[in-house]
Amino acid sequence: MILLIIAAKLGRCRRFCQFIGGPDLKKTKIAGFCIPSMALLPILCYPDRRLHTVAKPIAGVDARVAQLVRDMLETMYDAKGIGLAASQVDVHERLIVIDVSQERNQPLVLINPELVWTSEATHLNEEGCLSVPGIYDGVTRHDEVHVRAWDAQGQSRTIEAQELLAVCIQHEMDHLMGKVFVEYLSPLKRNRIKTKMLKAQREDAR
Repeated sequence: MILLIIAAKLGRCRRFCQFIGGPDLKKTKIAGFCIPSMALLPILCYPDRRLHTVAKPIAGVDARVAQLVRDMLETMYDAKGIGLAASQVDVHERLIVIDVSQERNQPLVLINPELVWTSEATHLNEEGCLSVPGIYDGVTRHDEVHVRAWDAQGQSRTIEAQELLAVCIQHEMDHLMGKVFVEYLSPLKRNRIKTKMLKAQREDAR
C-alpha cells in the first residue's frame, strides 16, 4: 500500500496519508459477481521476504478475483491508504487497487497492469508505504504514464495518468515486481530502516 506525500513540480507538498473513510463498497459491482461479505487482509511489513516475490498474471476475473478486489479495497480504505498491491497482502498475482480522490469514492482496479508509455520528464516525490510504516523518503518517478490493464469487469482499458495517480501506479507496480520503495534508497538508509522495522515488529510481538 502506498501512503504517499507527493512533492509537486512547483515545490508544493501535499499529504495523502490522512484520508478517512471510503465508498460504500456494497454498491461496488465487480465483474457481475455477488460478493456476500468483505474481509480486512493482513498487510506484510518490510523486510518480510514475501514482499520480494514477483507476482504472476491473473488468467481471468472470476468470483475469487472479485472477492479479492473487494477485500483489497476494504483493506486499503480501512488503512487510510490510496493504493494497495496484492503482493502486500501475500497474494502474488498482478492486481492493484487505487483511489486518489479526495472524496475516497473513485476506486480504480488494475488487473495485469502493463506500462505502455512513460514520459521523459521525471520528478522527486516523497513516498511512504504501509508495508514500511512511518518511513518517508524521496523517489524519482515519471511525471506521466499510460498503463494498460483489465478493470474489475475484466475489460481491457488504457489509463493515461498524471501527477499523484501516475506516481501511485508506478509505486504499486513496483510491488508486483517484488520491489519496495526503500530499495531506491542508499544501502545505509535501507539498513537503518530495516533495523528500525525489525525493532518495531519485536516490540509489537511482546
